[in-house]
Amino acid sequence: MASHANPDGDALGSSAALGALLQALGKDVRLYNSTGRPKFLEWLPLPCPLVTSLDELGDFVPDWAFVLDCGDMARVGEEIAGSSLQLVNIDHHLGNPDFGAVNWVDPSQAAVGCMIAALAREFGVPLTGALGESLYLAIVSDTGQFSYGNTTPDVLALASEIVGSGLDVGEFTARWQNQWTLSRLRLWSLALANVQVYDDGAICVVGITRAMLEAAQATKEDCEGLVETIRRVRGVRMSITLREEVAGQIRISLRSFGDDDAQAVAQHFGGGGHRNASGATFVGTMTEAEAAVVAAASAVLTSMQEPAHG
Repeated sequence: MASHANPDGDALGSSAALGALLQALGKDVRLYNSTGRPKFLEWLPLPCPLVTSLDELGDFVPDWAFVLDCGDMARVGEEIAGSSLQLVNIDHHLGNPDFGAVNWVDPSQAAVGCMIAALAREFGVPLTGALGESLYLAIVSDTGQFSYGNTTPDVLALASEIVGSGLDVGEFTARWQNQWTLSRLRLWSLALANVQVYDDGAICVVGITRAMLEAAQATKEDCEGLVETIRRVRGVRMSITLREEVAGQIRISLRSFGDDDAQAVAQHFGGGGHRNASGATFVGTMTEAEAAVVAAASAVLTSMQEPAHG
């Protein structure tokens, strides 16, 4: 089971859940992620070893690789993309190019974890223990803890089934939420001191420079959640964080509400994701990135307000 680099809760949760499901069916499995497990998910029980290189598989020779939560092959990394493995592509991103030998892509699903739950039901495997916990992680991650528009009755019914099967929500939430570091607090204080708003407060932007990361002794993991936090400002329709990865390369994260299309902004810069949660990479300076992304976001939001002509 392979997931995208720098995995979030859906990527790692759905991978762990599929691994647990296949083990229950008598299969020998491994997890793969090119960047490894992030510290904020170290508490999650994994059904098998997680490797960061195919060389680490040793005598384990897989016939298939399940690639989960990857909108395209670039997200899983060059090693898997360049391998001779037969790929099963399981994803829920709009625009997935069907890169696998087998493709199951369903953008109507709130999380890949929902798709793995459907598989478990098909095979009669109960959503209990580590399998259920991994699925719950996937769901809460990609629904913003049941706060996004993709929180459908089916999603809530699945969560209820998992809780009814024995998941302790209080214990889970404590482990899931209480993962902040002092470095994150210091980084956020530096970043939020320079927050900018545009279009009468409809667009909120925060930049995170390499200098800020170094001053706070923080990592890119410590940036997680900031773009969602600034979206909570009253009147904001689209929130944007710009993180300087290396000199001349800026990572864009976008969040929005309802019909406001963050993905359309990301696609303008060669990125993608979902309507209300997307990302892209900009080549240039932080100042150039902010000007370009704000202009694109403003154009998208303005178009959402224009009446249709018929």
